Amino acid sequence: MILFPPAKINLGLQILRKRDDGYHEIATCMVPFPLFDIIEILPAADFSFRSSGLVVDGDVDSNLCVKAFQLLKNRHQISNVYMHLRKQIPMGAGLGGGSSDAAYVLKGLNELFALNLSFEQLESYAAELGSDCPFFVRSEAQIARGRGEVLSPINLTLKGKFLLVLNPQIHVGTKEAYAGVVPNENQVNLLELLALPLNEWQSKVINDFEEGIFQNHPLIGQLKEELIALGAEYAAMSGSGSSVFGIFKEPIELPESHPMKKFEVFCGAV
Repeated sequence: MILFPPAKINLGLQILRKRDDGYHEIATCMVPFPLFDIIEILPAADFSFRSSGLVVDGDVDSNLCVKAFQLLKNRHQISNVYMHLRKQIPMGAGLGGGSSDAAYVLKGLNELFALNLSFEQLESYAAELGSDCPFFVRSEAQIARGRGEVLSPINLTLKGKFLLVLNPQIHVGTKEAYAGVVPNENQVNLLELLALPLNEWQSKVINDFEEGIFQNHPLIGQLKEELIALGAEYAAMSGSGSSVFGIFKEPIELPESHPMKKFEVFCGAV
């Protein structure tokens, strides 16, 4: 079995309030795009996991793919598998690669062992692995609320648009990201903002993490401004960073000599 977990971008990210459980209440729209990791899963006598491509930090037991397997094995007594992750989505980049991998392992094991788990059951399991994981069970544009795990559909498509994603390889920790934000519950409903024409989003569909992160890491803010200068209809940082993206009307190809080429991780149709 071969799986292709996609990356995601965030269209707006509102930090609404600090919750009693220590998490923050958020509202964001997540949209998948065709930058993929690759996961191979095969039945095996003993469990094993290996990775290639981009170097994955941490020990094997901390990998979300392994955690996803262990979760289903504990709940459904599934057999062992051999799992190979080809890592291609940059880590710690606000693109959701690890969360996507975990969700796709759940989906793949569900199919491989004929568990007949519903989307809702898979999303519940995915929420145990991480806040962004449930989104990737369906991998379609959705509004995420709560700590990111409360999902609802949105009639939004970027079909016909072109995406340029830049990753400056700056690590932004969760603690740092939230330290630069003052939660604000009195924001315009994100659904209302996303219903506006795309060319009106720039000043209205805001990622609340940007202001603080741009102060700490000016390069990230500079890359966003470069995308706007290149003609992006809308540009923003994805998640808590550090990747930034621009949505364009026409295909955009950076020449090899372009100074931003070294930051590019995706350039193509959404």
